[in-house]
Amino acid sequence: MLRAKKNPILRIRLKTIFVMTKAAAGDRTVLVGVVKSKHDLHTLLNERWYRIPRMYAPQRKFSHIAFYQPALFGSRGKRIQYYGRIRKKKVVMRIQLVQEPHHPRAYEQYIKYEFSSIQKLSQPIKNIIPRRVSFGFTTLKTLLSSRDILELYGVPKTEQMIARRLKQLGIKTRPEFPITIRGKRFRIDFAIFCAQGKIAIECDNAKAHANKVQKAKDKVKDFYLRRDGWRVIRLKERDIVERLDWCMDRIHKTAQLLLI
Repeated sequence: MLRAKKNPILRIRLKTIFVMTKAAAGDRTVLVGVVKSKHDLHTLLNERWYRIPRMYAPQRKFSHIAFYQPALFGSRGKRIQYYGRIRKKKVVMRIQLVQEPHHPRAYEQYIKYEFSSIQKLSQPIKNIIPRRVSFGFTTLKTLLSSRDILELYGVPKTEQMIARRLKQLGIKTRPEFPITIRGKRFRIDFAIFCAQGKIAIECDNAKAHANKVQKAKDKVKDFYLRRDGWRVIRLKERDIVERLDWCMDRIHKTAQLLLI
């Protein structure tokens, strides 16, 4: 039996195969679909199939489907927990899948996707903001490494989004600016120094700033900053992601008042 460490040619071939396999795994396209009911989830996990109306089925090719559980799942909602590799697909009428003869789409065509098995992610991908989820695409590599929906779809972190847009507007900032006021030390996400004042921009992550303890800390921080002459602008994560132009308008108007 040949051993790779004693055969350099074999070692190179094995390494090439490994790299190609790893690249192929990263390139596998994953469709993110929505599980619309607890009954559909039960069907998925036990019978291992999922349906999409043919008229709405994506034209893009994909090898896997990840399943988003919306808010109706309660404490297990707003997350992706399961995914599966497609074994085969076929076109059928809805009534062949769900015995509801009086349903308005009973005789419409659906694509039935069948899976050999349904895999559970080591940790669920949560929709923290929350962001509206419908059909979308990602890669298998991204699916297996993401912790939230923003990561899954390649949306940059809120601080990066703010920094990039402020730079585009030509507004100079001091990120992660440290300051001590009356013996208390703080760190400002973005500090802007204007001719007639200074602005503190705080990016409030939905999860980190939701609990009562953090909210109390934020109020203390704002109190000391304002006493020291700062204009404080707090931007919620959801607004940054969904209404970035509105956030920039708030900052720009305040900066103009202080003669940036």
